[in-house]
Amino acid sequence: MLSLPNLLTLSRIFAVPILVFLLWKPAPWDYAITFLLYCIVGITDYFDGYLARAQGQISKLGQFLDPIADKIMVAAVIIMLMASRRADGDAPIIQDFNVIPAIVIMLREIIVSGLREFLAELRVSIPVSWLAKWKTTFQLVSLGALILGGALPGQTWIHLVGLVTLWLAAALTLVTGYDYLRTGLRHMD
Repeated sequence: MLSLPNLLTLSRIFAVPILVFLLWKPAPWDYAITFLLYCIVGITDYFDGYLARAQGQISKLGQFLDPIADKIMVAAVIIMLMASRRADGDAPIIQDFNVIPAIVIMLREIIVSGLREFLAELRVSIPVSWLAKWKTTFQLVSLGALILGGALPGQTWIHLVGLVTLWLAAALTLVTGYDYLRTGLRHMD
């Protein structure tokens, strides 16, 4: 339970309320602090898995908590970015039709989580594909860019990078979600 990889995973979960608080009614400094914390959380996501494998400390608790920590963080940040206002108060960070990829990502996470739970009862595991890892990378980059764009409102290109990578993440979300669903449907007879 108290191995370093598990502590890093738990730290990501405990960071989520802080991220939500900072994004509640953010000013540019709040976005800057949020971006820094978001980067630290992202680094711990890499190192918890790396250390667990390198030190032979892969645990069932870590395997259980790691994807939950990722999903909680992504869901909380997406929701807060959809709800939060820019520092000048003119528009939400994620607005209009750009809410579509955010919703696609959220729905996929819920569906795949339910599917994994169903298949676990059948003792069927679905390995994470490389495409799913790219999806996660695009998600993390997009959310980081959208947060950073709030800290630097004059740098509209950062916000644009966030939106483009959000749409790319949503496209990969559909592809990987379909792959998982197709695999799961084979076991639902």
